[in-house]
Amino acid sequence: MKKKLIFILMTAILAVNAFADYESEIRDLKLQKEKLNSEIKTLNTKILATDSMLRADVSRRKVLEQRYKADSERRLAEIDSLNAKIRKVAASLQQERGKQARAKNRSENVAAKRRALRDELAKISKTLESQIAQTLPWERESRLERARSLTREIESGNATEEEAFSRLKSLLGEEIKFGDEVSIVNSPLTRKDGEIVNASILRIGNQWMVYVDENGVQYGRLERKIENGKVVYEWNENLNLEERAAVKLAVEVKQAKKPPQIVNLPVSLSVVGGGER
Repeated sequence: MKKKLIFILMTAILAVNAFADYESEIRDLKLQKEKLNSEIKTLNTKILATDSMLRADVSRRKVLEQRYKADSERRLAEIDSLNAKIRKVAASLQQERGKQARAKNRSENVAAKRRALRDELAKISKTLESQIAQTLPWERESRLERARSLTREIESGNATEEEAFSRLKSLLGEEIKFGDEVSIVNSPLTRKDGEIVNASILRIGNQWMVYVDENGVQYGRLERKIENGKVVYEWNENLNLEERAAVKLAVEVKQAKKPPQIVNLPVSLSVVGGGER
């Protein structure tokens, strides 16, 4: 009986100890559970925060995508606008280049025409020089120098085409007048033999030139000759009575010593032929 009681006590003690171990284990498990629940809550909080951040990121990404799309569309529109402006400016530039090219061509054409005109004016001026050099020696050097001066001005470009044309026209007018007018001067004259006499020198255009000295003794007509390919003039003082009378009458009519009248001049007095015809 005593042994049985001891056995029962021992069993009870073991049971109490076992229950104590279970309770301790249960407490440990509860603590672990609470810890796990706490960790779960923490993880849930983190998950929620992460989800919130993800949603924010998604929203931000959508906003950024929308902004990017809008910005891309705006930039494409700007690029299209710039391309249109570039095409417009390029077209305007091409038109301006075309205008400049046409203006340059017109300018070059005008310059070429002006050069050609200047060359022609220079040729005419040189021809006029040559003609003056072969005309009567009546103020010939001064007339010739005016023509030479004009030629130099034209060839050097110092005279514009308009100025050259105007001056050439003036010179031609003077030469035409020279060929049409009748002039007489009283001036010292060197005879063919070198003697200097006071004479009345009569010129009719560029075809006839004679003189009579102040005493009415010496007469002469100017004759043109060709020597070594050049035109030269010299006085022929061997006039017959008819020629002398014609010269004297013509001089006196021009000097108003005789009334105006028609004077018959012998053809032989013309400087063109230089002799009897």
